[in-house]
Amino acid sequence: MALLITDECTNCDACVPVCPNEAISEGDIIYEINPNKCTECVGHEDEPQCILVCPADCIINDPDHEETRDQLQAKYEAMQG
Repeated sequence: MALLITDECTNCDACVPVCPNEAISEGDIIYEINPNKCTECVGHEDEPQCILVCPADCIINDPDHEETRDQLQAKYEAMQG
């Protein structure tokens, strides 16, 4: 499943540089994660890097974009080639 940044976001910018898929961008009010690019770092890392660096603990699983690890892996592979 893709990840989602909640309104608890403090716009600290910590998550942007660690996203290997460049899925995080500045939204109108808070940062946003593009669910089409988010693989939860599958294919790059063992766990989502944005969650590890977020000081506000505001990054959660996006209930509107549920995906299995296999689906995330397939998305990663599709973006690579």
